Formats: sequence, C-alpha cells, structure tokens
Amino acid sequence: MKAIFVLVVAFSLISCGIFLPIKVDKAQDIVVELTPERLERGAYLVEHVSGCADCHSQRDWSIFMAPTKAGTNGAGGEVFNEEMGTPGTIYAPNITPAALSSWTDGEVIRAIVSGVSKDGTPLFPIMPYPNYARMSQEDIFSIVAYIRTLEPIPNDVPPRKLNFPLNFIVRTIPSQAEFGSLPYKTDAIAYGKYMTNAAGCTDCHTPMEKGKPVSGMEFAGGFTMGMVSGGAVNSANITPHKTGIKSWSREGFIQRFKALDNPAARAIPLAENQINTPMPWTYYASMEAEDLGAIYDYLRSIPAIENPVIRYPELKE
Repeated sequence: MKAIFVLVVAFSLISCGIFLPIKVDKAQDIVVELTPERLERGAYLVEHVSGCADCHSQRDWSIFMAPTKAGTNGAGGEVFNEEMGTPGTIYAPNITPAALSSWTDGEVIRAIVSGVSKDGTPLFPIMPYPNYARMSQEDIFSIVAYIRTLEPIPNDVPPRKLNFPLNFIVRTIPSQAEFGSLPYKTDAIAYGKYMTNAAGCTDCHTPMEKGKPVSGMEFAGGFTMGMVSGGAVNSANITPHKTGIKSWSREGFIQRFKALDNPAARAIPLAENQINTPMPWTYYASMEAEDLGAIYDYLRSIPAIENPVIRYPELKE
C-alpha cells in the first residue's frame, strides 16, 4: 500500500512537471534604448546594489569577504550547492553579451522579473526575481541596458540539478511581475524600503524552514549558510531589537560599509582556519551613503524581533 502511495505521489509530481503550465506571459516585444541615464543607473544597480555582478561573477573565497575575481564580471559559473543550503546544485548563468546576444530585451526582462528563461525554463528563486518584480520598470530597463554593455566573456556554465521534488515544483514558482515605483528620496523610509528590496537584504537575513522564509521573522537573521571555504555562518539580526541593530547609529551603519570601499579591503587573505562570510561587504560598500542611510532608516522602522544569533555556530561564540 505504501509503495502504491509513493508511486501515485511520484506520478502526480511528474505530471505537474510535464503538464502544469508556467503562469507567466510570453516575453514582450520590447527594445530598451541605451541612454546615458540608463547606463549610469544600470551600472549602479548591477555593480553595487541588486547583486547582479556579485552572483553572476566568480567570487574569490580565498579572500575575506570574497570579492569578485577580475575578468569574470557577469560571466557566471559561481556555484550554489547543498553545502551552502541550496536544494541541489545551481550555477549562476553567464549574463554577458557572449551568452545573451540571442536574447531579446523582452526575454531578458521576463527572466529578471518573472523567473522564466528564454527557452521557458523556470528559474529557481535563488535568483531573486520576486524582489526585482517590485522594482520600477525603468530601473529594470536600466539593468538590461547596462548588462548589454558588459564585456562579452565566453563561459559555458553547467546546467543546474535541483533535488526531487523541487525539480518539478519549481514550475509553480514563477509569476507575472507587477512593477513598483521608485519613491522620492525625501520619503526616506519608503525609499529605504525600495532599496532594501532591490538589494535583497531579506533573502539572507530571514531564517528559513524547509526552504521557505519563516513568517514573522523577516530580517531577524539566523539563516544558516555553508561556506565554499568551509564552515557555516548564520546571518545577522538586522531588526531594531537589542539582539539586532538597536545600538547602531545611522552614521555607524553607513561607515560599516563605506570603510570597506577601497582596494585594500578587497585583498585581505583569509586566515588559516578562518570562516569566510557570504555577505558581499565590498560590493555594497560602493553604494551611495544616502542610499545606505535610507536602508538604515527603513530597518529602524520595522518590528523589532528578539533573535540572538550565533554568527559562527561551529566556533561556539
């Protein structure tokens, strides 16, 4: 009886994977004009805010804070596997013109905001398309404009391998995007919320159970990530609780990032037996101080959640 039940479940999942359509429209016929304003904004978002250059390049895990390796910008190949908490093995795709030259702008946009590739493959949301779907359409256009100008770097990336049953369930995850709007900077909290979403802060700073964020624990930290260089790290609580950033001043928050905005910070060798950090400090360090301040303002406005986090559990802090 048990064997029959397993077979029925397996058949249902396979049928879901074969017959269940992805609920996302076809890519729109869009041509993004490469204006100076879009290229400037796109460079800022791709290289310092939205994680594009950070995830779609190869990071040097022998250096503390794992900055990206020179000559790999956008070329993909960075691996996310089970040791890092990923339900399978996923390689960041190549997003340089060497790989995307056959894609239309509409197809690139659909992948970024709805999670569907050119060939109809659903993307796993380690690519944070639910976040990008809430960004303004103009910001997404700017991202597309900029990545079209990246140096073409040939790099064939291996296909992903998602664990069962996620390899079928992933088809149910993509959804139609509903763009948001970019608030005025004068509304610091609304603007900070927008930038916090664009930077994907909640993705790493929210604990997970069975692959899903724990409701009511947004930004409370405790998400465990394995390191390529060995060891594990729990993300920090960044809510305004005393176990989070309650004691941090706005200026201190900004300077925690800006102090790393220099070449020396991107060249600190990882010490023997030292556990690295997945937090791309040197990537975010080049964000504008005004934007970092707005993110701080927003984080101070959210509910304070008590959640003491042991950052390096294997070291038993």
